[in-house]
Amino acid sequence: MSNVFDIDTSPETPELLELARVQLRETPEIKEKAFKELRELLKKNSDLNYRDDDAFLQMILRPCHWYPEGAIKLLRQIAEFRKENAKFVKGLLPEQEKKAFCEGNVINILTGKDQLGRRVLIVNQGKLWNPDEVTADQLFKLFYMIHIVAMQEFATQINGVVVIMDFEGLSLKQVKALSPGSTKRLLTFIQDAMPLRLKEVHFVKQPFIFNMVWTLIKPFVKEKLKQRMFFHGDDMKKLHKHIPADYLPTNYGGTLPAIDYSGKDWYGVTERYVQEFEQWNTYGFK
Repeated sequence: MSNVFDIDTSPETPELLELARVQLRETPEIKEKAFKELRELLKKNSDLNYRDDDAFLQMILRPCHWYPEGAIKLLRQIAEFRKENAKFVKGLLPEQEKKAFCEGNVINILTGKDQLGRRVLIVNQGKLWNPDEVTADQLFKLFYMIHIVAMQEFATQINGVVVIMDFEGLSLKQVKALSPGSTKRLLTFIQDAMPLRLKEVHFVKQPFIFNMVWTLIKPFVKEKLKQRMFFHGDDMKKLHKHIPADYLPTNYGGTLPAIDYSGKDWYGVTERYVQEFEQWNTYGFK
């Protein structure tokens, strides 16, 4: 992978496969059995429309630790979510949100992975977010598109992802833009309909007014996700207990250069995977 603003689709290394064995129960025997059983479950769930090739089923089975019953449940939840939120996800393609992606400065991804090989997503929800330019609904769409691309990366299927929610300079303007509806939609997606391993969510630089945001978020957060949320304020040393400073830019008290790139630099990768978006637009209930 020569371009830092691209995903790495190279095959799994022996080290990665060993991690998958230890953390996800992934062995050739379990894989073969799970593929067979999930295909049978898809036939029984005849109202669902999904691919059933190994590559697609693997994307779904890995976050479910190769349990076919968990995978079919996830596929049904994805279909339900797509049905209930068709207004936002039906026919969604990167070009439709190019301006939000390139000019919004809301979502970014660190060019390097962390010490555990995980992708780190940065979400700027403080002063850098102008809700007049990128609405909360558009923010959700950006999340949704990023997850489709992230799933194509084998290392991310296994290692999972980390999110840093940056609330520096948060004001009432941003707070008012967050509605219960948009908040519930995003959290339902993350917790019930996202085939990725979300390992940690770090809230940083949040001012006192953030309490209003947390009051909005808290009712929709299930225990599993709550256990993976960490609140650091301006104390970057607390963040470094989870992600060492050597893997973070100076923006977060790290030793790497300050972030000088944005979603604009990452937009190209979404265009390269338009075919995946088109396929996802066919998934769900028949």
